[in-house]
Amino acid sequence: MTSAGRPYRRRKNVTVVSLLLLVLSLALGPAPSASAGSDWWTPTARPAPDSGIGVTGEPFTGTDARGEVRGFVDAHDHIFANEAFGGRLICGKPFSDKGVADALKDCPEHYPDGSLAVFDFITKGGDGRHDPVGWPTFKDWPAHDSLTHQQNYYAWIERAWRGGQRVLVNDLVTNGVICSVYFFKDRSCDEMTSIRLQAKLTYDLQAYIDRMYGGPGKGWFRIVTDSAQARQVIQQGKLAVVLGVETSEPFGCKQILDIAQCSKEDIDKGLDELHALGVRSMFLCHKFDNALCGVRFDSGTLGTAINVGQFLSTGTFWKTEKCTGPQHDNPIGNATAAEAEKKLPAGTDVPSYSADAQCNVRGLTSLGEYAVRGMMKRKMMLEVDHMSVKATGRVLDIFESASYAGVLSSHSWMDREWTERVYGLGGFTAQYMNGSEHFVAEAKRTEALRDKYGVGYGYGTDMNGVGGWPAPRGADAPNKVTYPFRSVDGGSVLDRQTTGERTWDINTDGASHYGLVPDWIEDIRRVGGQDTVDDLFRGAESYLDTWAASERHAAGTNLARGAAATASSSEWSLFTSYQPGRAVDGDQSTRWASDWNDDQWLTVDVGATHLVGRVTLDWERAYGKAYRIDLSTDGTTWRTAWSTSAGDGGLDTARFTGTPARYVRVQGLDRGTEWGYSLHELGVHSG
Repeated sequence: MTSAGRPYRRRKNVTVVSLLLLVLSLALGPAPSASAGSDWWTPTARPAPDSGIGVTGEPFTGTDARGEVRGFVDAHDHIFANEAFGGRLICGKPFSDKGVADALKDCPEHYPDGSLAVFDFITKGGDGRHDPVGWPTFKDWPAHDSLTHQQNYYAWIERAWRGGQRVLVNDLVTNGVICSVYFFKDRSCDEMTSIRLQAKLTYDLQAYIDRMYGGPGKGWFRIVTDSAQARQVIQQGKLAVVLGVETSEPFGCKQILDIAQCSKEDIDKGLDELHALGVRSMFLCHKFDNALCGVRFDSGTLGTAINVGQFLSTGTFWKTEKCTGPQHDNPIGNATAAEAEKKLPAGTDVPSYSADAQCNVRGLTSLGEYAVRGMMKRKMMLEVDHMSVKATGRVLDIFESASYAGVLSSHSWMDREWTERVYGLGGFTAQYMNGSEHFVAEAKRTEALRDKYGVGYGYGTDMNGVGGWPAPRGADAPNKVTYPFRSVDGGSVLDRQTTGERTWDINTDGASHYGLVPDWIEDIRRVGGQDTVDDLFRGAESYLDTWAASERHAAGTNLARGAAATASSSEWSLFTSYQPGRAVDGDQSTRWASDWNDDQWLTVDVGATHLVGRVTLDWERAYGKAYRIDLSTDGTTWRTAWSTSAGDGGLDTARFTGTPARYVRVQGLDRGTEWGYSLHELGVHSG
């Protein structure tokens, strides 16, 4: 219908509505900016005002001549840590619909001079005083040594992407104990509530950037849930964002006085929920021992403070023992942490620790093993950083027994003596974002291993992770970064990065925020040469190789499960059975145990001839130091397929060329203890 009456008034209403919509769009989302263009990497709308990017040139797309993706991988970042620890520990937000001035502002209690920046002066020293003004002046933050201010503003991440990064692992992070003892908070300390919120906000950030580029799916920030999707994103020249989790009590799995506060049902429910959120990698323990595993300690004053938190959370302090191998946890030391120790009940003191006992007595618990196998079932990757060496060793044993590649060390918290085992599995390692000299030296130390296994390298910035970042090398440092410089692929030019009235220079400011990641990589190139940077540029490909291998993994059939078993002897007990069938019943809580002498054997009949190539042995404390694996097709004629004289217990995996066999015998030669031989489970697998 049309109306002949009052056309002017109708047009005026339309105009008023249009103006209202324009005002709302300016207030609630990206607006057209003077820099809008037609290039696919340039948004058609950007918040105004906003941070500068400082990069020109087209981001690289496609694969190299070998069909491999290119680009750097940050295997450990915390974009939304500002939502963790009660919401007031990290000040500022990665983005805001209200604009940069709202996103990059300090916590209210830091005004007017930072006097109440309690966590800042606890971690940094001094009195915490600083200029709290963020946008537009940024006089005192972000800075390489300011641990409580936002470093992951979206435009800074954009600069890192434009500078060559193609994978970013956003670890959803929190800690209920830190939240509970910190003075300022505006929400509950429940860890899973925070994880859910951070996951949602990561998707909100994706949508926020998409709106700048014209709608869903068009932005450069792409959350991915499988390796194939990640490859497609990188081939398009965009940033593949992977969700991870780093908490101290996942699924509520804390322990109090060594009693687990969760069940297998809680673990399954939690893993299912995280997987549905898009999480594909996670830590099972972090900072405090929990019901799943023991942790790799922190050292010095920070270590003592965290040990206090351990007591407040669990009712027990860390316990140490002498290490049994070359790997060891970080030394705790006996430093004081006066402010933290005030939180202890009257009469309770932090114990002292022996310098020659650096290993956590706590390893991977039975619930922890259940969680590890649950992650394997869901094709998730496991972060072993922060796990005690005892827990890490057991995880690697489990993965080796199943040929599962999904193991990650993302920021230098794994004992470096495990590195080759990780590479041997097909896993991936990354180094913490250390200063360029340190980073290059450590990269050179492991370069031969990367060459041997044909893998790339990664870094873990851990920004917003309260860790500290590379300090400036100085305006007069040798081989300093000169601006502008070209990206590693040669297609982009990067100048100094400006946000508001502040311009950062890696030489004089250090790695103050995420936008300086490309500058830091250029510093590495100038200090250490092109080889290290080339390894980093292959990082995205290697990370995706590990992820893809995890996805392809299929649990092999255990031919020994439920098979007929016989043995040279079985220990007698009035209360339970140690008969040979107990080693093939699929129950980790039962076991076969022999008499107490060296010459003992256990044989399984798998029912028909198979090509056998792998045998797994999950020893109880009474293990075989020297033993061999014999195979037979008829139970009469035997051949030795594998042997060792250096058994150390735990979960052993014997691999050998696939051989036809119906009968598999474990022949004990030398016991590792005064007792006999004792196996929880014997596995026989095709090969």
